Amino acid sequence: MTPMLVSLWGAATLIVSFLLVLGAVVFIHEFGHFFVARRCGVKVEVFSIGMGPEIVGRTDRRGARWRLSAIPVGGYVRFAGDRDAASAPDGEALARMSPAERRQTLPGQPVLARAAIVAAGPIANLVAAVLVLSAIAYFSGERFLPPRVDDVVAGSPAAQAGFAAGDVIESVDSRPIASFDDIIDVVTLRPGEPLRFVIDRDGRQMTLTATPALTTVDTPAGAERIGRLGLAANPSSVQAIYPTPLGALEAGFSESWRIVSVTGDYLSRVVTGRSAADQLSGPVRIARMSGAAAALGPVALIKLAAILSLSLGLMNLLPIPMLDGGHLVFFAIEAARGRPLSEGAQAFALRLGAAFVVALMVFVTFNDIRSLFTG
Repeated sequence: MTPMLVSLWGAATLIVSFLLVLGAVVFIHEFGHFFVARRCGVKVEVFSIGMGPEIVGRTDRRGARWRLSAIPVGGYVRFAGDRDAASAPDGEALARMSPAERRQTLPGQPVLARAAIVAAGPIANLVAAVLVLSAIAYFSGERFLPPRVDDVVAGSPAAQAGFAAGDVIESVDSRPIASFDDIIDVVTLRPGEPLRFVIDRDGRQMTLTATPALTTVDTPAGAERIGRLGLAANPSSVQAIYPTPLGALEAGFSESWRIVSVTGDYLSRVVTGRSAADQLSGPVRIARMSGAAAALGPVALIKLAAILSLSLGLMNLLPIPMLDGGHLVFFAIEAARGRPLSEGAQAFALRLGAAFVVALMVFVTFNDIRSLFTG
């Protein structure tokens, strides 16, 4: 029975940690919409964490239904005058409203107010990520590993390129290097590509060229294909730096920008065909990462939530109809031409956006499942 109980406990930990992380990230996003909408005088009818049928809920004194729904992926805020959870306007319902009632709807707001309400969700995710990462840096300290090579794996691309123990890496392809983590960020994303390293060896500057080898590694989230050079640093060289409050905020911004830069670099390489799209993650892999983070402790789980909040904020700013960025495009067009797009045009664009999002979810879920069986 002991192995069975261990397995059940592991599954329960994975599920609970996944729901906590995803629920927190979605709540922050939707609360951004909710908060700004109410400040603008828009009536909120539903605030839902999850999709589908309601499991439990309550109605507040201003008539908004706060609900936890059955499908624990996503969430939404539905305003008065909305036809659905995607905030598509209900033309018939809006036509029946009095002027006072219409002013409490999203379409009844000035275009700048609508843009602020829609943008508030992603912005809330981005701000929350920076604040959480800043708090982690302040209370737990920053991990810093100097970009010094302590060992070179025999026969590896690094050995073939001429690296030696004691080399200090200053830049990779003209990108300044401040820590060993900066090297990892570049190398893991660029297997098979020659990289130009500027190093300091005993006070002399040298240039070496090395090509990371494509390697499949097993991680708690499944198999990942990354580039490896064969450089190693001494773990005992890790330094913990405890910044001031202002320094912690700077660290939070810096870490957020690093995550955004690495993500943007990878996505641009996928679009241009220089990297495979098999590392795009969906709910299955996020659940596995949540379970692994929970096993490491609450700080790791909170940091994962911050990273996912950052990713959700950025994704929702993409100019894809159905996402917040798509609505912002609609508002920009309306501001430029002096009138909104027709309901038919918006509905068609939303259908295309929904099809794209569904296709993307199917693709990343396929990636997740495939990663479970490769390694």
